[in-house]
Amino acid sequence: MIQKKVLRPDRVRKINGGFSFIPHRFLTDGFLSALTQKELLLYFFLVLVSDRCGLSFYSDGAICSLLGISVDEYRIARSGLIKRDLIAFDGSLFQVLDLPQSLAKSPTAQHSDRRVQIAALIQQSLRETRR
Repeated sequence: MIQKKVLRPDRVRKINGGFSFIPHRFLTDGFLSALTQKELLLYFFLVLVSDRCGLSFYSDGAICSLLGISVDEYRIARSGLIKRDLIAFDGSLFQVLDLPQSLAKSPTAQHSDRRVQIAALIQQSLRETRR
């Protein structure tokens, strides 16, 4: 096991004014790898700007401007995070939610999984016909 030591004791992070964190499960349970780049960008932004309850109220325009994404990209990312049960949104207020027990797949991911399954079936069929 690697022995860890604080490299800069004078610069250890502390929670002072704001409050943001990402649970380790975000990585180990596959959330990080399952999200699109824009979903990750929006999720990390919302985590960064939210309070202790996960609440924030940035406008669509402000978010798009700060993140450098289009309104369409923002809406798709927001929709993906809602479908995956990572955030709640009431039209003006966001809440970053506690991570769900399991990763809800987005429709895009489900279509991708189906494509992989179909490709595997086609390859298997081709192998069987060659025999």
